[in-house]
Amino acid sequence: MRHNLAKAKLAAGKPVTVAAPGYASAGLVELLGRMGFEAVFIDCEHGAPGWEDVENMVRAAELVDVTPIVRVQSNDPSTITRTLDRGAGGVQVPHINTREHAEAAVRAAKFAPIGHRGYAGGRAALGVKGNFTSHANEETMVVAMLEEVEALRNLDAILKVEHIDAFFFAPGDLSQSMGYPGQPNHPEVQAAVDDAVRRTRAAGRAPGVLTTGGATARRYLDLGALFIHISLASLLQPGVREFLTEFK
Repeated sequence: MRHNLAKAKLAAGKPVTVAAPGYASAGLVELLGRMGFEAVFIDCEHGAPGWEDVENMVRAAELVDVTPIVRVQSNDPSTITRTLDRGAGGVQVPHINTREHAEAAVRAAKFAPIGHRGYAGGRAALGVKGNFTSHANEETMVVAMLEEVEALRNLDAILKVEHIDAFFFAPGDLSQSMGYPGQPNHPEVQAAVDDAVRRTRAAGRAPGVLTTGGATARRYLDLGALFIHISLASLLQPGVREFLTEFK
């Protein structure tokens, strides 16, 4: 497990760019890293990657010195442990709605004395000099996903949980929870995300958001967001549209 550059930047209050390839492809991870992204999002909640894919995508990220962050399918200790044993630089845990949920995610991702992550090491321990458990505790990222109204109601309490590196506000599920299914850009949903970003930054923590391009990224950066996601599809769409218009 390498030094986690994304974690270090967040701790210093600097923004981190996160690309989501959307496919089980080590090649795309390497490409995005060489293009300059600082972290890559490997989706095991809605995405296709299996365990072997995760391991190979993590290897590709390490090759280009990019932090591989895996969204696990649930806040489950065995799943989080297995993910980190593959060498992931961090886990992004969905549906964190209470302080207790956040504390449980930290306990699963960290070794004692912080948590109770099961010890095996796996490939994550390869090449680590000294005490692997303390090294892993220092370098492993924990990202809490807040994506329901209940999470926003409990935000102040959740923000007090230590050892969480970013708090990611997901507009898709939030729109459903707010009564606007399929409308992540609804003004009330966006206002709720904006408010959560401001409150998180005011508490001295790192807010995370989903962007669709440079304009939305700049807007969120101005609000204080630090953990900035974008999908490969969002990156490709403007260029593809521009190219195809030449054939009409």
